[in-house]
Amino acid sequence: MLTLIDSSVLAALHRGLVAFDAIAFTDDDEIALASATASGLLRGVHRTSKPEQRARREAFVERLLDVVPVIAFDQTAARLHARLWEEAAARGARVAMSDLIIAATAMANGGRVATRDLRTFAEIPGLILLRC
Repeated sequence: MLTLIDSSVLAALHRGLVAFDAIAFTDDDEIALASATASGLLRGVHRTSKPEQRARREAFVERLLDVVPVIAFDQTAARLHARLWEEAAARGARVAMSDLIIAATAMANGGRVATRDLRTFAEIPGLILLRC
């Protein structure tokens, strides 16, 4: 199954709060990032003002992007995103646009999201979560 890793998991891995082998991936998992997650990670590099911290963050993100595929936000995901967005708004749920894009990307590709942000992603009906 396609498993998109959310930035909350990547941040925990980077900070040593969780070990990669402690995450309940299966042999059948295809691990990837949503394009929205890749964008958020790259923005984090650009927002870092301290040169040493920026260099470390950039090295981490670039190594990650070299080895983990990035799944594009395509037309199928866009259609699903629009529906999820409107359903969330109608329920009064407060889900960030980027989280809805990640969820729609996973769902459009028959996948799930690995996350530590259960409160937000649990607001999205039909999304399969891997709690990390």
